[in-house]
Amino acid sequence: MSDMLVKLYDLEMDWSFIQEMEAKGITIRKPIAPETHLVVEWVREHFSDAWASETAHAFNNQPVSCFIAVRDGELLGFGCYDAAKLGIFGPTGVAEPERGQGIGSALLLACLLDMWLKGYAYAVIGWVGPARFYEKVAGAVMIPDSEPGLYRGALGLPSEP
Repeated sequence: MSDMLVKLYDLEMDWSFIQEMEAKGITIRKPIAPETHLVVEWVREHFSDAWASETAHAFNNQPVSCFIAVRDGELLGFGCYDAAKLGIFGPTGVAEPERGQGIGSALLLACLLDMWLKGYAYAVIGWVGPARFYEKVAGAVMIPDSEPGLYRGALGLPSEP
């Protein structure tokens, strides 16, 4: 799978998606240290060991480079950046029954806008699955000749994430 590029300077500095999620009873926020084990285990259970490792790394960044979606004390999704490498968005995921509510878009935008505020001009979305989603939400474009990208030769990873 190829990588995609997002021009962060082209994004609107519009955080209204936070209020839109709140109207649905969903909070988008950065997790705090005591939640690390809960988020990492949730990612492992719903996605993969590799994504759990990357998520744990995002918690070690200062400030934390991860956002979560929560409703009534239940974790619904997560989005990280600067986890596999600096400037890379991902991993990210939403619990299957919760998909289609805009949670994935909100987590993506939270991460990308946070990256812009940290001083990044561009973000790379590594090993993209749903390319159309990233095109629509963030204006991402494919990076030619970027397969297999930064994960080439990584230990313990399948040929696709």
